[in-house]
Amino acid sequence: MNIIPIGERVLLEQAKKEEKTAGGIYIPEDAQKEKKEGTIIGVGTFRDGKELPLKKGDRVIYGGYSSEDFEIDGKKYLLVDFKDILAKIGGGAQ
Repeated sequence: MNIIPIGERVLLEQAKKEEKTAGGIYIPEDAQKEKKEGTIIGVGTFRDGKELPLKKGDRVIYGGYSSEDFEIDGKKYLLVDFKDILAKIGGGAQ
């Protein structure tokens, strides 16, 4: 699969919900919180054609209320505006 976001958008594979606590207690499905975290699958470009400062494989935290979610081949994906990406996780010093 090769999906390339158009414009200032990022394609994410959303992180899975926590199914049990650190202590090993299972959390009921209706009480599981949706993580606002994901792995970059594809990246669009700025309006002027420059690349966004993210790359495939980066782990990010995102916010916002508008996103498009869809499923392909049994995997769930999310299309998020670049402005809603709040932080990149890890990666060491830059």
